[in-house]
Amino acid sequence: MTIKDIAKEAGYSVGTVSRVLNGSENVSEEAKKAVMDVVEKYQFQLNSNAKLLKQQSNQGIAIIIKGAQNMLFAALLEPIQALIEKHGYASMMFYIGEEDNEVRVAQQVCRERRPLGILFLGTNREYFREDFHRITVPCVMVTNSAEGLEMQNLSCVSTDDKEAAKTAVNYLFSVGHKKIGVLGGMVDISYTAYSRYMGVKEAFAEQGIIFNEERQFVSALFSISAGYYAMEKLLDKMPEVTAVFAMADVMAIGAIRAIHDRGLRVPEDISVIGFDGIDVGRYMLPRLTTIRQHREVIAERSVEVLIENIQGSMQCVREMEAFHLVPGESVRPK
Repeated sequence: MTIKDIAKEAGYSVGTVSRVLNGSENVSEEAKKAVMDVVEKYQFQLNSNAKLLKQQSNQGIAIIIKGAQNMLFAALLEPIQALIEKHGYASMMFYIGEEDNEVRVAQQVCRERRPLGILFLGTNREYFREDFHRITVPCVMVTNSAEGLEMQNLSCVSTDDKEAAKTAVNYLFSVGHKKIGVLGGMVDISYTAYSRYMGVKEAFAEQGIIFNEERQFVSALFSISAGYYAMEKLLDKMPEVTAVFAMADVMAIGAIRAIHDRGLRVPEDISVIGFDGIDVGRYMLPRLTTIRQHREVIAERSVEVLIENIQGSMQCVREMEAFHLVPGESVRPK
């Protein structure tokens, strides 16, 4: 019986089963019970998986996930794990906080688990500049760019965040909005947030409109609750705002709720556009307008690049995958 068989019988994803078997705390009690019931039923899977991860860790690929509330990363994990398993490797997942140092975590993982390679979901480039030279196994940044980080064993598969953010803001301009606010990530610690922020500024500059960061921008973590409180701050600073670009769909979801709680409507009073293209956005009311990253391609290429390097090529790969704007119901012309 494989991890896929356990997942099917328990009624949960491969990723959830893996987290339970790895002892992760980021799993509901209901999920843990369902998975462990299957494990105990067959009297084999838990011990064999634990043995595989502990004794044969040199056949494993580590996945370091930055931020437990990142829905894009959650959507990427299942295809990534399925692809890793398809190639005959085990996966080991490690969740860390959005402000934690993922490179130092990777160093510890290398010492204790001896993985063949590492996938990073969420990165701070400064940590790589400071500490990555101590890591010798092949690594891939997933959704983040390694531009300027000239390390032979560090590849990346990402989206052009700057151009995509610029596309989002230009879309708001194209339908008549001028009073645009921006909800962003932590630009001082996240290269993704910084790149999207630069795309925003470039879009404004091309329109000949001054972007007033103090009034029009609120920095926050990529989460629903952070998006909610960031939107409240934006409304206090810029009550005349007619459209908002949220640098992540999860922030857009929180922002829409905050707008509603202020007695305003989306899109009648304020239009909202997000970024990522997570599935939940398609089922919201109103359906979310967003920039969609091609996560299936990103997942597939990230695993392919890593395994190619594990198997001997060790070539630094820098790839940017396509994105596209998905019109929804959360933006209306001004």
